[in-house]
Amino acid sequence: MTQSNRSPHGGPRPQFGPWAPGIPDAERQARLRAMQALALVFARPHRKFREALVLAEHDPAALAVALDELERLPALNKRKILCGYADVVRAPR
Repeated sequence: MTQSNRSPHGGPRPQFGPWAPGIPDAERQARLRAMQALALVFARPHRKFREALVLAEHDPAALAVALDELERLPALNKRKILCGYADVVRAPR
């Protein structure tokens, strides 16, 4: 199955985290779980995003739903999650 280069919103498909193309399933699952942990810490009241990430562990089609839910988060919650994720995956210097 070929993924489109467009996100559900019509913009370019994200190239980071669990949405990165061509990563092995085990790596995608690890990235989903890292994002879940950050969502739990920084966006606890907004459960739909975390729930979509959990579903995406077993259903690749749910990745699009998770992306939609990420986009729906309030800006501050979204920024905290994305900055936290960047810190987690950044190589130590």
